[in-house]
Amino acid sequence: MKQKDEKIKEVIRELAAQFFSRESNRTSLITITGIELRTRNSRATILFTVLPENQEAAALDFMTRQLSDFRAYVGNNARMMRVPFFDVAIDKGEKNRQRIDEIERSVSL
Repeated sequence: MKQKDEKIKEVIRELAAQFFSRESNRTSLITITGIELRTRNSRATILFTVLPENQEAAALDFMTRQLSDFRAYVGNNARMMRVPFFDVAIDKGEKNRQRIDEIERSVSL
């Protein structure tokens, strides 16, 4: 991936972390774990995890409702030629990694 794409992903990740932290009602901890860029950076998916896990559906619903406000926030706070349209998704890769770590800890005991 190009260095420019990596920089765009990092800027979006930082802005997403700031925005959703500020806008959330603090009933759960939302962590932005990554950004996936698609179709020449015109679309981006925000990957996240939630603690406690039973709040995932509520967090996904909250973040989906906030996407148009987040797009405006990115437009106002990032120097980008074209602000992508955003989607949100639970980071299954991170959840799987955490599960593997749990299994490794239980086996090593």
